[in-house]
Amino acid sequence: MCGRYYIDSDVEKEIFRVVQEIDSNMRQERVGDIYPSQAAPVIYGNGNRLRGGQMQWGLTGRDRKLLINARAETALERPTFSDSVRQRRCAIPARHFYEWNGERQKVTFCRPGGKTLFMAGFYREQGDGLHFIILTTAANISVRPVHERMPLLLEEEEIGPWVRENADVQGFLNKSCPILERRQDYEQMRLF
Repeated sequence: MCGRYYIDSDVEKEIFRVVQEIDSNMRQERVGDIYPSQAAPVIYGNGNRLRGGQMQWGLTGRDRKLLINARAETALERPTFSDSVRQRRCAIPARHFYEWNGERQKVTFCRPGGKTLFMAGFYREQGDGLHFIILTTAANISVRPVHERMPLLLEEEEIGPWVRENADVQGFLNKSCPILERRQDYEQMRLF
């Protein structure tokens, strides 16, 4: 599961480098942690062009709970998600994301060398605008010691094919994620 991630000014610059169009609602120089229900920059398709804009993180479910993640393995089968996954996909850029281990300690995951992460997601219109969800997959060897799930990560060259309407959605949903670096401010020591 991904419940919080971080963007910095370099991530914003990366968006401007990757996309061909920018929405008027795209705020520059937004930095810091991104929490569910906040607006954040995303990359999505506009015909054959990549577009950058702001969307709000999370969809309101049938029971009025905020849904922030969807399992890649079942997203196409779930009525709440299937139409959006098939037709409205996006990439969510981040410097890193966080997970919490069994001792409730925050652990940071990032690409080696500090490269931008691109998390696969999808979006839909709700009453107050566009909202996105991050797709998750089974954790790979780099995340598994901390959490059983992780965001489905895209390589930069996969962003365009992922967001376009004719994408091999099932192929993307089954892809393996790259190995990530793990950082932790401190680690709880046990005497026994």
